[in-house]
Amino acid sequence: MARYTGPKTKIARKFGEAIFGDDKSFEKRNYPPGQHGNNRRRGKKSEYAIQLMEKQKAKYTYGILERQFSNMFKKATRSQGITGEVLLQLCESRLDNVVFRMGIAPTRSAARQFVSHRHITVNGELVNIPSYQLKAGDVVSVREKSKSLQAIQDSLANSSSVYEWITWNNETKQGTFVSVPGRIQIPENINEQFIVELYSK
Repeated sequence: MARYTGPKTKIARKFGEAIFGDDKSFEKRNYPPGQHGNNRRRGKKSEYAIQLMEKQKAKYTYGILERQFSNMFKKATRSQGITGEVLLQLCESRLDNVVFRMGIAPTRSAARQFVSHRHITVNGELVNIPSYQLKAGDVVSVREKSKSLQAIQDSLANSSSVYEWITWNNETKQGTFVSVPGRIQIPENINEQFIVELYSK
């Protein structure tokens, strides 16, 4: 499966925020990467550069490749509602993202691995496709055999995030995707309007 496997801190520094979660290396060097680091003169970015940066940030944040992201944008365009908002809602409804939001995995890449390694069920059925789109009311659970996995237990023990659109029962290791989140409920710092403008060119 094609995925970005390079240095994540470098990408986070490029965008000026820890898009992959807590990162001690980023905290130490939270300036853009490059030979001259902080001292390099950076000219004013063009409108296109700003829009492209926002799209790249969204792709890296959710771990989605270009073709997949482009297809999601087309789907968002065909849907009712504000295109940019629908695009982010499609990203948030992905199974790997919901596994991450529920606290089953510490990062989205770990969530993707848990899903593809068959540790997660949806409505009682094994699903090993990270991009699987959840619908309101879908029940996401840790597979019975995987409940004792140390990595999952550690992640749940350290998780403190609560989202209005997700419920989670730590005893049964089961949660419900209650509804598609509204834009105000999505915590990611992404300006989706820039992405819409970029694809609309």
